[in-house]
Amino acid sequence: MSRTSSTSDRTYCAPSRAARELDLKRGEFDLAVNLGLIRTVPDEGGGGRRVARAEIDRLRAGDGFPGILRRRVATVGTREGAELMAVAPSRFTALARFGLLVPVRFYLNRYRTVVWLYLSEELSRFAAEAGNARLLTGRRTSAEMREAQKAGTDRRPRNWRGRHIGFLTRQAGDDPWARAAAVASLLDPADVADVVPDPEERARLDRFRPRPPSHGAPGSPAAELAATLVTASEPDEVAWFRADLAHTLETARERLPASSSAVRHTPLTALRPVPVLARQAPGSDTSPAGVHRPGTGPGARRGGLLSRLRGRGRRQDPAVVRALPPAPAPRPGRSATG
Repeated sequence: MSRTSSTSDRTYCAPSRAARELDLKRGEFDLAVNLGLIRTVPDEGGGGRRVARAEIDRLRAGDGFPGILRRRVATVGTREGAELMAVAPSRFTALARFGLLVPVRFYLNRYRTVVWLYLSEELSRFAAEAGNARLLTGRRTSAEMREAQKAGTDRRPRNWRGRHIGFLTRQAGDDPWARAAAVASLLDPADVADVVPDPEERARLDRFRPRPPSHGAPGSPAAELAATLVTASEPDEVAWFRADLAHTLETARERLPASSSAVRHTPLTALRPVPVLARQAPGSDTSPAGVHRPGTGPGARRGGLLSRLRGRGRRQDPAVVRALPPAPAPRPGRSATG
């Protein structure tokens, strides 16, 4: 082994080894990275991301290690979450389907039912806020929530995608092609081809495309169901991601064209119009792609979804959010309670 390789191995750790040294399960480690709790760096050899030895030492030297780090990545499902918030499981599910509780992960059980997972820390914070007491202890849910329940509204998949794009763009860093690939990963291939007609550009996006969450063998019913959850499906959400992809590509083309020849691309004004976006009120503090902080009113700082979820520093994503405009009733088999 060369001296350079030996030095690199002493300076940086693979994710599996870093997880062991931080006393985390691999899933907990990955979530901590997504939340910005553990800083990673690209592997110069193209083998994914690695963790600097100095970062591991920093975390291990922190007060309360490893308990505090574990608590920050602890997740619970519906039953445990309801117990934590001292509400009935049905009330917890209603809050989540309405978009007030945002899942951070999901998995499919053996019955191919979608089980949503939430950060324990966020649920505790939600329950502790005085302004949420009526949502938890009121005899009846609000009329708006009851109407949403009757309509079959389920904002969990959309809210998860809104949060997941923040994770992906954080990992992409400052590379505009990697950021564009992150956005493209949440769109149907037909939409990507429509926005990115140049095959060389699509090939580059594919090279940077982040690995999707793994659920079942490729082509299996479980994998197909997971793919529907990962892919934007609502018209205004799709339109927003398409516009963001086009905008991000403009930056990527300026930095590094996909080929030495003139790049063929679709200008922003040529994108297929979607009426839903046109109806969005000017100055609205919501992003049709996903989520926004509650309590934003006139005079509050405005910003789109990615500008919030890509937040600088190590600020975590918002714990409690509302998804607007209301999502239509979910298609059969697209998601299930969990």
